[in-house]
Amino acid sequence: MRIYTLLICIFSFCCVSIYSKEVAKPKAGEGVYRFLINNGRSPDKYYDAFIELNKGKLGKNNTLIKGVFYTLPPLSNDANEKKDTATKGNRKKELLFGRKYEEYTVNSSKLKGATFYLASGHGGPDCGAIGMAEGREIHEDEYAYDIMLRLARNLMMEGATVHIIIQDKKDGIRDERFLTNSKNETCMGKEIPLNQKKRLQQRCDAINNLYNKSKNNYRRAIFIHLDSRSNSSQMDVYFFHQTSSTDGKRLGNTFRQTFKAQYQKHQPNRGFSGTVGPRDLYVLNNSKPAGVFVELGNIQNSFDQRRFLDVSNRQALANWMCRGFLADYEDSRK
Repeated sequence: MRIYTLLICIFSFCCVSIYSKEVAKPKAGEGVYRFLINNGRSPDKYYDAFIELNKGKLGKNNTLIKGVFYTLPPLSNDANEKKDTATKGNRKKELLFGRKYEEYTVNSSKLKGATFYLASGHGGPDCGAIGMAEGREIHEDEYAYDIMLRLARNLMMEGATVHIIIQDKKDGIRDERFLTNSKNETCMGKEIPLNQKKRLQQRCDAINNLYNKSKNNYRRAIFIHLDSRSNSSQMDVYFFHQTSSTDGKRLGNTFRQTFKAQYQKHQPNRGFSGTVGPRDLYVLNNSKPAGVFVELGNIQNSFDQRRFLDVSNRQALANWMCRGFLADYEDSRK
């Protein structure tokens, strides 16, 4: 009888242990970062625990596999998390993200009080650099725009105020490998000039007008580009800041450190050679907020192209830039 009772107790304990675990399946296009956010977990806090819990069920470079149930790390009860969880369910909509992604949830207040100005390179009559991949043209402005929108959405989900300077009402966030080329981009609804100086000044004016209206102490700009060099030149993401800007220099260094840490986590044997430094660039010199100019890689190089063509990599770039802003915002308040 005792043995029977003991077996019942053991069986009951096992059932509680198994069924008390929270599991979920990823939606199409979700990486670990987005999967955790959509399930009420901060990636900064739960990422490592999630990877540990789901060893053996993840794809290459810790990607999620469609149809697989993943175990979610149990929520802790600290005050900050309760505060962030309380904001979950605050559904909002941004039409520029496109039908699939226009709705988003503010999952935390980590960037409350921060304002960002996001500008992807080129656009309108100027497509920027052109590369060739698998016999097809790929245009800089389309991929820079898609990554910028993904970053904007991430920042908004963390409670930030985000101004999307370059806009395309037709093209939202797209999950296709090859993004259709167009000339639909505007500067906040205004036609983009072909003349380079006028084009750059237009986006600086848009940023500065918004900057003057904001009362937030933390205001940062980012300009997202793809470089164009010989097809044999493989490069990591690298960053520029305005020469005399202390805040811009700190932001650039924070971005570099963030990317280096992420590569160390996801591809520990790869290394990271991306650089950060000052540069006399028009948009950095003529826009008021401290900012960073990001080159995401060489559009001509087949290895770098995987960073843009693979939708999970485009999302990873946005995730890591968001983490960089989160870290910089924390540092600015110390």
